[in-house]
Order: sequence, then structure tokens, then C-alpha cells
Amino acid sequence: MQLIGEVYDIMRHVLKLSNEEMADIFTEWNKGELDCYLIEITAKILPKKDDLTGTGYVLDYILDKTGMKGTGRWTIQEAAERSVAAPTMAASLDARYISARKDERVRASSILKGPEMTAAEIPVNKAQLIEDLKYALYASKVCSYAQGLGIIKSCSDDMNWNVNLSECARLWKGGCIIRAALLQKIQDALARDGKLPNLILDPVIAGELNERTSAWRRVIVTAVAYGISTPAMSGSLNYFDSYRRASLPANMTQAQRDFFGGHTYERTDRDGVFHTAWTDAHKS
Repeated sequence: MQLIGEVYDIMRHVLKLSNEEMADIFTEWNKGELDCYLIEITAKILPKKDDLTGTGYVLDYILDKTGMKGTGRWTIQEAAERSVAAPTMAASLDARYISARKDERVRASSILKGPEMTAAEIPVNKAQLIEDLKYALYASKVCSYAQGLGIIKSCSDDMNWNVNLSECARLWKGGCIIRAALLQKIQDALARDGKLPNLILDPVIAGELNERTSAWRRVIVTAVAYGISTPAMSGSLNYFDSYRRASLPANMTQAQRDFFGGHTYERTDRDGVFHTAWTDAHKS
């Protein structure tokens, strides 16, 4: 839901699209790879006229303050317990927390400044950005599913549940609110290799992500330039970029941990656990 909200935000504030125009785009998207329940209802929500006032659309009268029942919090707590990265879902949860602080945000809007460049200084190609948004949304959704499946897999491994993740994807296609055409590809990927450590390592899924990374990055760059927050979409891209790298700056973090807490570290050139006396004070 947060990912769709971020796409809507860019369409509305960067492209200045009307509700009817956005509804048409989501309707079209729902005929292809983005076909899913949430895209379907988004296309129906956008053009719904307001019955109470007789003017404008219902969506534009709804307070931007998201409610929650606790499932997101439980999911992130479980991810933390299992040491499974779930940045897209965590970002979505944080977005709800921030939305709940409506009064603070109204106050901040008159104090904190966004980009000083004008729209004329950072022009966008409408057709290109709409296409990029479609690809970015798809890639972000794939990473979100990968994170959720990673949590289930970790629990299953730890508790010896032997959960069939391919079967999970099949069941979700049957009417859950996350029902999506994408789930068929996920089901197929997990059926090909039931021991796949991460969904995005499947050759077909990986190929689709690789094809969409340029569009994905253009969307994030555009959003940053316009001061539009995209925490979930950025979280998905950061997840992808972190996971695809053979080397991360975690060596610096581990060195700092060893410096201040003697937490030790492993080396790249030999086996074992090591500790360094970083300064003379560490030698005493």
C-alpha cells in the first residue's frame, strides 16, 4: 500500500495529474504485470466523487493519517528477532507513524524547507516518468515479497516447520489482499528451487529486476529532486543494491565495534577471530 501511495504522490505532485488521469493509468497497469487487488481498488478509489459535498473526490477529503491494527509492527518485530532485513516493510511502518503526527507535520511544513529549485529547473518527461513508475513499482514489489518470504523462511528453518513457500504463493493468489499476477512468477520460482535463499536470486526474477533498475533509479532521483519522500521504494532499491554487492562497508562498522567494545572481527585473509589494540590505551 505504501508503495502505491508513493507512486500516487509523484503522479500528483510532480506530474500534476488529475484523479481521472491517475485512475486511467492504474486501470491500464492492472491489465499487465502489475495486475493485483490493490492496483484494482486504487483505480476505483481515485475517480470516486464525494457524495457529502457534491464537489471533488472522496480521496481528496480523507485525512492523511493512516491507521494501523498492529500486523505491520508484529512483522517487523519478527524480522528483527530473526535478523532478517525487511527495509521496505519497516519503511512502510515508519511512514504510518509519521503520518499519525499530523499536527507536528503541519507545524514543520512552515519551518522546514524543501528543494529550492523550481519545476522548470528540474523538468521531467511525462510519458517517460509514467513508464518508469510502472517499472519501479514492480521492482519494489518484488523486493517486498522477497523480504516477507525471507521472514517466513527464517521462521520455518528455525522452528523446523518445513513451510512450502511455493505453496504459500499459490494460496495468496486465491483472494488475499496481496493477490497479484506476480505471485504466479513467485510460485514458479520457488517451485524451481525450494531451497532458494532469496527470491531475487531466481534467474527469471533477477533478470526482470536487472531490466528495471535504470527506471527505478530515475524515479528515486526525481522524487529526491522534488522533495517527495519515497521511503518504501527507496528501501526496496537499497535492499537490492545491498544484496547484490559482494563487498559492503560493514568492515568499518565491525572495526568501530572492536575499537570501542572489543567485539572482535574476522579477516578476509585467514581464519579465526581477531582483536586489534587500536591505540596505546587499548594495550594497557
